[in-house]
Amino acid sequence: MSMDPQELLSLCKRRGFLWPAYDIYGGLAGLYDYGPLGAALKKNIEEHWRALYVLGEGFHEISCPIVAPEAVFKASGHTDAFSDMYVECTKCGETFRADHLVTGLHEAPASLDEKQLGRLLKENKVKCPSCGGELTDPKRFNLMFRTSVGAGKGKVAYLRPETAQGMFVNFSQVYRFGREKLPVGAVQIGRAFRNEISPRQGLIRLREFSQMEAELFLHPDHKSWPRYKDVKGQVLELVPNKGKPVKMTLEDAVKAKTIANEALAYFIWLTYKFAIDVGLDASKLRFRQHLEKEMAHYAADCWDLEADIGYGWTELVGIADRGSYDVQAHISHSGADLTAFERFDEPKEVEQQVVRPNFGALGPLFKGKAKQVADGLSKLHVGSVAGKDGVTVEVDGEMCSVPSSCYEVVLKKEKVSGRKLVPHVIEPSYGVDRILFSVLDHAYTQKDDYVTLRLKGLVAPIKAGVFPLMARDGLDEIAGAICNELTKAGLAAYYDDSGSIGRRYARMDEIGTPCCITVDYESKKDGKVTIRERDTAKQLRVEIAKVPRAVETLLSGGGLEPVSALR
Repeated sequence: MSMDPQELLSLCKRRGFLWPAYDIYGGLAGLYDYGPLGAALKKNIEEHWRALYVLGEGFHEISCPIVAPEAVFKASGHTDAFSDMYVECTKCGETFRADHLVTGLHEAPASLDEKQLGRLLKENKVKCPSCGGELTDPKRFNLMFRTSVGAGKGKVAYLRPETAQGMFVNFSQVYRFGREKLPVGAVQIGRAFRNEISPRQGLIRLREFSQMEAELFLHPDHKSWPRYKDVKGQVLELVPNKGKPVKMTLEDAVKAKTIANEALAYFIWLTYKFAIDVGLDASKLRFRQHLEKEMAHYAADCWDLEADIGYGWTELVGIADRGSYDVQAHISHSGADLTAFERFDEPKEVEQQVVRPNFGALGPLFKGKAKQVADGLSKLHVGSVAGKDGVTVEVDGEMCSVPSSCYEVVLKKEKVSGRKLVPHVIEPSYGVDRILFSVLDHAYTQKDDYVTLRLKGLVAPIKAGVFPLMARDGLDEIAGAICNELTKAGLAAYYDDSGSIGRRYARMDEIGTPCCITVDYESKKDGKVTIRERDTAKQLRVEIAKVPRAVETLLSGGGLEPVSALR
């Protein structure tokens, strides 16, 4: 059941899942350390996501730096628009994210501007949650961490607020690696940074966090995915931005334009599959479509996977059709050719815009380099010069600034075998830390004072506990050997010979270990051990040689019944 988040965080701290970062110095809000169990759980979640997207769907995994130059974020719009509004208490000095203070008072408070939000706060007489003092008017605050690269003044740079931009700027490389065919996908798992105003919800709002993001680059006119046909009959619970929540098939949702296209529908389904695989409770999940007021101006459609946890309905994953916005933005700001090429079945005569050099202006300005500059201009994508006073082209390794008087955009008729196009993007963006916390929340069960984490075998940090009934008479040696065989088989095992068997079971149940193996005195006679399943507490005798296979079978989710066939 969903529980008080503080109780869950307390369990996580006590058992080595999560620790407040820099705790001996008083900690720092919005930062957490993962302990041994948390790090293993996180790794298991990430590995399953990687298996689905890289091995299952054929996306290409890349890894980009966490520091990026300012130009990247000017192009993406982050330097201008990546901000939240905060208010400050005039009495105690605490700061709060302004839109969070009016939750329930407006359907989309994040869509309001400073004046609208300030008016809403005053009309509802919202006071400081900490001391009841008066609040200032809302002010904007850019959430990126700014830094500099190099000595002295250095160059302005930022810690990335998302992993996505690294994939957008590398589109050409990913496209070539994918044999210059669309669709093609890139994925990245890594850290991102946001200087949150008031991170007060454990892992839900962090200043340093992990993302698993996928960018699917598509032909603008063919927004589908090969495996959509295999899942189009799947039924999901949808909360559209118009009308009531509804359960419907993906095919019906696409036909009704509830979901914008087949590719978006497929990755909504894949997100659901991932969520169930890692142990989230289907009855506590929903896909909510962004309200028109909160939808990004460039997005054709956007859905959030939300989970009902101790903090209420919480966004875990965003799946968006971002159109051509991101790639086009980097084309316009960098001048790079980030286009794909569509080859026609037969050559066509088309009229298209091209960049035409003005040799009368280029000659006097660039002299002997005029032809090379002209060649560079001719290769530019029209979108990279539109509305600019000038562009930059490379000549013999040197960057040359070319004023707009040296070129013009004209219509040109020609017979072509294909055309350049700016790909559209479907982006599933997963918050690892939020998913991990939700997995723990949904796995948490309590009966009287006994706590069990019903973690799926797929993600459980420890797969099996191994206990000698007594730490003597050779039982400990047998248990140690079993533990070694399990780890050799790639199954994380934990040896424990301290305290009663009941206490050892309880310790393993509390950290989500799916099964325990007990070596007793009978084991020395019959060569068998007792396997106990966590969720049912049922037990079964199994030959020692078959223990690794038995554990693997149990972890697959079939319970002890399939294990009995191994005896």
